[in-house]
Amino acid sequence: MNYELIFLAAGQGKRMNAQKNKMWLDLVGEPIFIHALRPFLADNRCSKVIVVCQETERKHVEKLMQQLHVAKNRIEIVKGGKERQDSVAAGLGRCGNESVVLVHDGARPFVTIDIIDRLLSGVKENKAAICAVKVKDTVKRVIDNLVQETVDRENLWQIQTPQAFELHILQKAHQLAKEEQFLGTDEASLVERIPWPVATVQGSYYNIKLTTPEDMPLAKAILGELGENY
Repeated sequence: MNYELIFLAAGQGKRMNAQKNKMWLDLVGEPIFIHALRPFLADNRCSKVIVVCQETERKHVEKLMQQLHVAKNRIEIVKGGKERQDSVAAGLGRCGNESVVLVHDGARPFVTIDIIDRLLSGVKENKAAICAVKVKDTVKRVIDNLVQETVDRENLWQIQTPQAFELHILQKAHQLAKEEQFLGTDEASLVERIPWPVATVQGSYYNIKLTTPEDMPLAKAILGELGENY
């Protein structure tokens, strides 16, 4: 099953305390951006990559694509929006060659082909699928630094990207969100409101999102652990 990819790289890295977009931070000799994009470039089922970035960083993205020898007809660079959801919508407007679209945060550099395989199986069966891992820690609801309750974690999952959808499902979800001025935290939260059931497939505890400075040593350790399997 072929798909198109919306690759989100328009973040500013505020929580990373970086003076630049965290996509360009070095992770063992290469930018996070390249680590996150590489598995999709290696996947022949990915017919097109729509990179959503800040307009000021367009030339930098173009230069990296040239260095990676990515065919020009396989890549398109789109200006990002104010919110993550706006950026996805901008990328969505450039899709249409395939019936399936994947959305991925460029701050997650440890996606594997196995995860992509499971997502494509999930979207084939259910039209909407996301990767996730079960919550391992005890979870408590806290207000004003006081514990209100301990939440039953049995049915709690941490949601990751990529997320996969049939194109018309995601288009409908974004249109409804726009009409109702709803701002979601991920694409699945929009699709749930259509409503459409979203299936989960097994993600990976390695598939972390790099958000704060403390995540960088962990990312280096993960790379060392994955080795040639990455």
